[in-house]
Amino acid sequence: MLQNNPELKSKIDQLWNKFWSGGISNPLTAIEQITYLLFMKRLDELDQKRQADAEWMGETYASKFEGNWIPPEYRSQQEPEKFAIDKRTLRWSEFKRMQAEEMLQHVQGKVFPFLKDLNGAESNFTHHMKNAVFIIPKAALLVEAVKTIDEIFAVMEKDSQEKGQAFQDIQGDVYEMLLSEIASAGKNGQFRTPRHIIKLIADLVQPQLGHKIADPACGSGGFLLGAYQYIVTQLAIKAGTKDLAPDEDGFVRTSVAAALTENAQAILSGSLWGYDIDGTMVRLGLMNLMMHGIDEPHIDYKDTLSKSFVEESEYDIIMANPPFTGSIDKGDINENLQLATTKTELLFVENIYRLLKIGGTAGVIVPQGVLFGSGGAFKTLRQMLVERCDLKAVITMPSGVFKPYAGVSTAILLFTKVWGPKAKVDHPATDHVWFYDMQADGYSLDDKRSKQDGYGDLQDIIAKYRARTPETNSDRTSKCFMVPRAEIEDEGYDLSLSRYKQDLFDEVQYEAPGVILERLLKAELGEDFFNRENHEKVLDNIESGIVRELLGLKGMVG
Repeated sequence: MLQNNPELKSKIDQLWNKFWSGGISNPLTAIEQITYLLFMKRLDELDQKRQADAEWMGETYASKFEGNWIPPEYRSQQEPEKFAIDKRTLRWSEFKRMQAEEMLQHVQGKVFPFLKDLNGAESNFTHHMKNAVFIIPKAALLVEAVKTIDEIFAVMEKDSQEKGQAFQDIQGDVYEMLLSEIASAGKNGQFRTPRHIIKLIADLVQPQLGHKIADPACGSGGFLLGAYQYIVTQLAIKAGTKDLAPDEDGFVRTSVAAALTENAQAILSGSLWGYDIDGTMVRLGLMNLMMHGIDEPHIDYKDTLSKSFVEESEYDIIMANPPFTGSIDKGDINENLQLATTKTELLFVENIYRLLKIGGTAGVIVPQGVLFGSGGAFKTLRQMLVERCDLKAVITMPSGVFKPYAGVSTAILLFTKVWGPKAKVDHPATDHVWFYDMQADGYSLDDKRSKQDGYGDLQDIIAKYRARTPETNSDRTSKCFMVPRAEIEDEGYDLSLSRYKQDLFDEVQYEAPGVILERLLKAELGEDFFNRENHEKVLDNIESGIVRELLGLKGMVG
């Protein structure tokens, strides 16, 4: 993680400071402008790498920077080719050598419009970039930003070579830190999900090539990227890739290019679907996935809780960390959602159940209040998860996992949809629920979130989840155990771990009261005074209270 690379963190801080001092102080505006520059840089690098790979393999590759580009506003002219721009001049490696004013005009007037038109007029990316604006106001700021981003990429490349960490993961760390600046305490209950928690959930739900995968509140696309990288890794392993070393959190991940045929890439790119109600986050999510090799991501601007979102039973896998707080206008709630509430943390879980195909699986982060809330909607939701789904696991996480954004206590719910919302339930789908009490995630639980030795409980969770059986997980005093459905029903569908966990108390042997009293009096009166004669006198006088009053020992003896 970025916290463990002071040089990289320092460069990111420098970049932020340049934007603030350059007149762009709104974090959301700054991150958007920085992302455009990162995207320009990464687009050039990826294009050059793919060209080199194609030449090495004797294949052909159509560069994004080959030929001429005609801006959309001139395409209806009689001779549009007069306005054509040589695409080579739009590369980062070309325009970064320009003088300051020339660079600003070139990026504003040519490079950024080309970026917005990158995938063609009909593409999802172009549609969402339509209202995007490049607003870096000063040539000096652009020059400094370009220079600093080059330095950041150089450090990332060095880290990748020296520490063996995938370049994409380092880039993900950089991007995650930039995104974290949007708000120190979350925006509308939205918090950045740590990438090691995303990897944990991916390993638990195990998405496969061909699965249709979604995140109905995707933000910058972290869960979609996590699913993508998990599938790519599994394909690489099946193709015989060896010597894949675990990362610092114990997860095995490999690069996008490994073991992906053109057909597999097309299938996988078409499998990822994300939605968000923040237009800026949609653009950030699109660029995030495109920077990781997904050419045409399916991320769209939609409120998945509203009446306008009509999808149902569409997805094989859903991974999500939906907003924890807030509510939706009662009149705009999708009528297919049955819970009598406006709380988004409850509605999103019901909506995720609704969006899953029969047999589809979800890994969802919820605030722990969802597990034990006493309101009618809370209980109804939990009953639905137990009866209409196979509720596989409830993994409680320590409150520090989401610091520095928030100290909220959260849990991961893993469930598979068995009965549809209108189906008659012949028998409840859940037999047993596996509980795990995560106490450490491999990072300190304070605001610094510095890396600790080992992986915390992350790899233990995966191993024990896959090996779970009612027979081997019956000890309620251990970190993980299984609870039969009947007991959960008897407890009013309470899913809090503390309801079922048995605390193990160590028996403590105390000395006899007389021995404790004698030690106390010796400490107060001294060894010389407390000889045998005085000892007997003192004990004789205890009942009368004389010693209590002389020594002020009320409440300490007798």
